[in-house]
Amino acid sequence: MIDLGISKIALIGAVALIVIGPEKLPRVARTVGALLGKAQRYVADVKAEVNRSMDLEELKKMKDTVESAARDVQSGVQTSASDFEKSWSEATAGLENSVKSDDHGLTESDGLGGWTPPPPEYRHPKKNFRLKQKAVPQWFKARTGTRTRAQSGAARVARYRPRSRPVS
Repeated sequence: MIDLGISKIALIGAVALIVIGPEKLPRVARTVGALLGKAQRYVADVKAEVNRSMDLEELKKMKDTVESAARDVQSGVQTSASDFEKSWSEATAGLENSVKSDDHGLTESDGLGGWTPPPPEYRHPKKNFRLKQKAVPQWFKARTGTRTRAQSGAARVARYRPRSRPVS
């Protein structure tokens, strides 16, 4: 890289002042500064794009490893589940034959004569949850004198305007 110290920059400025002249030097300096800024932004954009592409490649590699690990876990779970099903069926095979039945085809372990109650129906805890609930009860507002209805400015003036007395 070019090593520019203060002395070299001063020398370049003095030569530019002599060659270009004092009238055009500020305009040329602005133009050179703008061009250098554009070049720096372009280099920064290129660096950022290269970094993004490298990060994207790393993320793709990471995604592939995670997917392969997930497939391995899934296959392991499936094999262990099938092994469990086999052992469960072997363990419960002897129990199904030992349960006695009565005359109605119901087992002794039923206890309720074969009748099972239906599951309870879900009921929301509030009466109607779609209705808006007020935060302060009406009786409290009435007792404390809180306004419960909005009133326009014209209605308020008409309501509280002192009544004029008829001229006698």
